[in-house]
Amino acid sequence: MLIIGSHVSYGKHGILDSVEEALSYNANTFMFYTGAPTNTIRKDIDKDIVNQAHELMKKNNIDINNVVCHAPYIVNLANKSDLDKWQFSIDFIKKELIRCDELGINKMVLHPGNAVKISKEEGINNIIEALNIVLDGTTNCQILLETMAGKGSECGSSIEEINNIINGIKNNKQIGVCLDTCHLNDAGYDMNDFDKYLDDFSKNIDLKMIKCLHLNDSKNERGSHKDRHANLGIGTIGFDNLLNIAYNDRLKNVPKILETPYIGETDDSKERIYPPYKYEIEMLRNKKYNKDYMKNIREEYGR
Repeated sequence: MLIIGSHVSYGKHGILDSVEEALSYNANTFMFYTGAPTNTIRKDIDKDIVNQAHELMKKNNIDINNVVCHAPYIVNLANKSDLDKWQFSIDFIKKELIRCDELGINKMVLHPGNAVKISKEEGINNIIEALNIVLDGTTNCQILLETMAGKGSECGSSIEEINNIINGIKNNKQIGVCLDTCHLNDAGYDMNDFDKYLDDFSKNIDLKMIKCLHLNDSKNERGSHKDRHANLGIGTIGFDNLLNIAYNDRLKNVPKILETPYIGETDDSKERIYPPYKYEIEMLRNKKYNKDYMKNIREEYGR
């Protein structure tokens, strides 16, 4: 069974809204932020709402072990030139792990960090130092290092860099990896031969460390280091490649999460934006590309 979902919102009713949105897309997993990804404002977690969300997941066959949280973008563990900001990132990630524990979520995806005016080696050492402070055994949720596109001084754009971080973590039971197909493409890996990538990955890191897959097309040519997501079949990776990745036997138990753009999101036409996820999930389940799916989305949501 394909474990497939998308990024969803964490609304007024928190994770309960997230579950309901995922169900509206016919998903059997989802990914969410516990608040806005660009600020630190967080609401207290309501245990009654969490219990309702858990019941709704059980009723609809969503395994909570496949549900993923994403850390906010504003944290940066790779640069400690400003020690207060670095410590803030450490403290905030720790708080997010505590929130995940309270929500019953055991996976949180994290962008490793941006070195900014220092070497990648220094940045990676800073990430390792920070994560060893964060992963002190007082929380249960795993941190999944996301593979990055290599934009600017991003750390984690190669198998070797991800491996170096993992090897420096003392509490390695609480660390894993999240692959992102757009980022891999933009970092220079060939998504036409995903098995070759997995072969290379397994020479350095156990494939069991892969706990999540972000399934995105890319607006850019391979090796561009730009990180611009595209809807399925609209980008340079292509639907057939993404379909093969989604159904790769070696990742069959790994949750796949769509982070593709809302329709109209990047247009200059000021068109209303619509979520593509129900249609993209349907195409993946049917294993067939619908060339009219953008039109169908506009017709459904534009009524």
